[in-house]
Amino acid sequence: MIVTKFGGSSLADSTQFKKVKNIIRSNRARRVVVVSAPGKRFSDDNKITDLLYTLGSHLKYGVPDDKIWASIVARYKEIKETLNLKIDIEAELEEFSKTFSKDINQDCLVSRGEYFCARLMASYLGYAFVDAAEVIRFSYDGKLDVAESEKRVRAAFDKYGSIVIPGFYGAYPNGDINLLARGGSDVTGSYLSKFLSATIYENWTDVSGIRAADPKLAKNPKAIERITYEELRELSYMGASVLHEDSILPVQEAGIAINLRNTNEPANPGTIIAKEAGAGAPITGLAGKKGFLSCVIHKKHMSSEVGFFRKVLSIFEKYNINIEHTPTGMDMFGVIVSEEQAAKHIHTIMSEIESSLGADVTMVRDIALIAVVGRNMAGHHGICAAIFKILYEQNINVKMIAQSPDELNIIVGISADRYADAISSLYDGLCAENLL
Repeated sequence: MIVTKFGGSSLADSTQFKKVKNIIRSNRARRVVVVSAPGKRFSDDNKITDLLYTLGSHLKYGVPDDKIWASIVARYKEIKETLNLKIDIEAELEEFSKTFSKDINQDCLVSRGEYFCARLMASYLGYAFVDAAEVIRFSYDGKLDVAESEKRVRAAFDKYGSIVIPGFYGAYPNGDINLLARGGSDVTGSYLSKFLSATIYENWTDVSGIRAADPKLAKNPKAIERITYEELRELSYMGASVLHEDSILPVQEAGIAINLRNTNEPANPGTIIAKEAGAGAPITGLAGKKGFLSCVIHKKHMSSEVGFFRKVLSIFEKYNINIEHTPTGMDMFGVIVSEEQAAKHIHTIMSEIESSLGADVTMVRDIALIAVVGRNMAGHHGICAAIFKILYEQNINVKMIAQSPDELNIIVGISADRYADAISSLYDGLCAENLL
């Protein structure tokens, strides 16, 4: 049995619905379908989820909302009418609109993008519709109730055999809707794959798998045929946006492979993500993000002061700031954090470190981090040398470097204004060295 999840671009209109049906019908094992809300049909279009968020703001502040709701209704009507579906989606939409008020549950409102899409898809495929609110359950602290959700999902599948479930949301014990994070439909599909012991989890979107670098920055980056869970999580965390990072863990724990596929190119095999990915080049791919800053803490004899490192980090923890990296020296070390996350408290933190720990603190802004990731880098000589040589030849200064203990990644920090140049030159240079 295969669990398939289709993203918003795969469900944008009736033409995309037809592609989905052809994919489902081409393999009878595709018996569980998870859908997102309809996405953009063209570059200047709106995603249904974004329209629902805007509608929620209008309702909250009493701004007229008729045009927004009408555009949402029109999207679903186009799909129903073009595909000649029997479901009375107009009546369901009209009934839901009667709940509109400034006090409407925002999570419930936003979740209807997936809900109504799943209603249409179930009708189109002839599969049973299963509301995620009935099977994906959360405890009141917002954590997924894995045991209860698994029981309910298994019961629904055993009852119907072929099902369509909306992604992105579930419900608390009292039935109130709770949203997963953005990209939550990926997470829904991952948990369903685990609960139902799927042979594989197919994630269908508008790209043919994962590229070895951002195609907006590197010229024609090669496709990655196979990659490990750990590699993908590293690349996802550092900015590769093909698959939501949190969606990897459930299938990783169950040993279920993920296949990233393109709805618009169904013959393309895409990328397989699995526990083992076999031999290949030392480097699998590279990714990065801008928007970091470094607090550099100076204090003489710091290395001999027991607990100093912990005391500094505890101040960041006090303000709920996540630490990315901590490059160290004898009498100084840096604390690299997200500039957006730290912006509100960074000067307070610096002042507190100076006053309470007797240290000097300086700040370096506009840092970009680039991760070079590869399962075959361990024990392979010359990778760091190649990275530094490429950056040196482009006159790009390295502000920091870190390597994971398992040698799965090498992180370099550079000035954000050279980020695009660094990605492009690293991709070309590492390929030329047969390292990628």
